[in-house]
Amino acid sequence: MKPVIVITGATSGLGRLAALDLVRRGADLAITARDPEKATQTREQLRAHAPHARIEVFLADFTRLADVRRIGREITDRYDHVDVLINNAGIHAFTPRTTPEGHPEMIAVNYLAPWLLTRELLPALRRAPAARIVNVASQASRRHGTLRLPQDLTETVPFTARGSSQHYGKSKLLDIMFTLELARRLAGTTITANCLDPGFNTTGLGRELRFAAILEKILNRLSIGDPARGAGLIVTLATDPAFTRRTGGYYTVRKTRQIQPTSPGDDPELQARLWRETERLLDG
Repeated sequence: MKPVIVITGATSGLGRLAALDLVRRGADLAITARDPEKATQTREQLRAHAPHARIEVFLADFTRLADVRRIGREITDRYDHVDVLINNAGIHAFTPRTTPEGHPEMIAVNYLAPWLLTRELLPALRRAPAARIVNVASQASRRHGTLRLPQDLTETVPFTARGSSQHYGKSKLLDIMFTLELARRLAGTTITANCLDPGFNTTGLGRELRFAAILEKILNRLSIGDPARGAGLIVTLATDPAFTRRTGGYYTVRKTRQIQPTSPGDDPELQARLWRETERLLDG
């Protein structure tokens, strides 16, 4: 039986490369997308590489958590089970923006959306013989500024393009903390949860920067930021038998080794508090 893998952010960047590798390995994919045109193009490209793969598209805007809830229900209803969930979608915004539901945009897309989608898909993941959750984090988490809970989940504060890196890093720190707490909560079940640092990648680099395309070409010519390495680590955590029972790890693309989250993200009590505050916010 083919594994069923849900992957977000598969229409570009690391997600697209990982999706191509996964269908070549025989997986059926459920991909999420905001843009219907990009979704159609991605599905056609995936089918060209794997004509017999079942590829379903679920349209959602991750700035709208109502959309995330909806596709979570749709995916759960569509499949008997889900073998792997890969939370890959994310943004680096260079200006502060608030979502239609009033959340800071980077926090909503990079953290709240994957947290919510994961919870929505847990019933389908539990129906698999052995399921995996893979969250794409980043070593940018080391430059997160000061973590304040629960304020960071709701407050939209001014920042410049240069200062945006701190807010992006904070959203990725939350992803790491969420993953480690999730792994503890799933201990003793058939589901594992791990996260990863895909390294520096040029694909999709700074979509909001006017000179991003030029910079990407220069870095590619210098062989800096090969996205295949990051996509490869995503696929490894999702499919490699060596990770069948490994859970609660944070891995880096550098030699696929486990690393320690930066403080205070390595604090179990703070991880548990983040979970409670997120649950309170989303269920409030």
